[in-house]
Amino acid sequence: MIDGEKTIVNYLNRNELDIFSVSEIAHILPYSDFKRGFRSLKNKDFVLKLEREIYCRADFKDEYVIGSFLVKDGGIAYWSALNFHGLTEQIPNEVFVQTSHQKRSKTILGTKYQFIMVKKNKITGFITHGYGNHKFQITDIEKTIVDCFDQPQYGGGSAVLFQAFNHAKLSAIKLVKYCKAIDNIALTKRLAYLAELLNKSNMDYFMKYAMSVRNEKYSPLLPHLPVKGSTSNRKWRLLINLSKNDIINMANG
Repeated sequence: MIDGEKTIVNYLNRNELDIFSVSEIAHILPYSDFKRGFRSLKNKDFVLKLEREIYCRADFKDEYVIGSFLVKDGGIAYWSALNFHGLTEQIPNEVFVQTSHQKRSKTILGTKYQFIMVKKNKITGFITHGYGNHKFQITDIEKTIVDCFDQPQYGGGSAVLFQAFNHAKLSAIKLVKYCKAIDNIALTKRLAYLAELLNKSNMDYFMKYAMSVRNEKYSPLLPHLPVKGSTSNRKWRLLINLSKNDIINMANG
């Protein structure tokens, strides 16, 4: 191992860096020495390229840390967050990452990462897990629920969402906060209808908010299903395009 390699490896070890940007460590050696030593480590597959200027050690495989590290803001969300919080036993075959920046989805070290761009006002409700260089950002339970109902195509499907909503212990205050941030009235009405149908406890604050923002437009409960033959729910101004029994069975599933 050449001197440049030793210096870089020692620095990574001393600072417990398993994932890093080149700019974080380039200062430890003169430019030419660092370039030569780092190139040698790449050629030996000691470090692996994740994307431009971002690398990890060859034995580092934490998908949540990698996904969160690759975005400037945001972090792990949607179906991936549902699974992390134990709200579904179904494991998605890709990692969902929310960010306010446009970023092409890609496969890295055999794992597909799907980056979902949202407006900056929707980048909220993230909590930190892990420690040191292994920290990652992930949406909390309430924000995960709101996000998935806002963009259900990233949430694993209706059965997954109904069950997650039914079994999650939710803060009504946080639900209101995130519904305000997302600013999707149809989403708020859907959650209120489900909370009422499923007899969710401690939802009074949220239900009052939902009623206060309810508009006159009728929205489908499930946007991806046809509305022909739906029943109208006048209270929440929704077109219920799935039977109550089916909803309850899915939620209890």
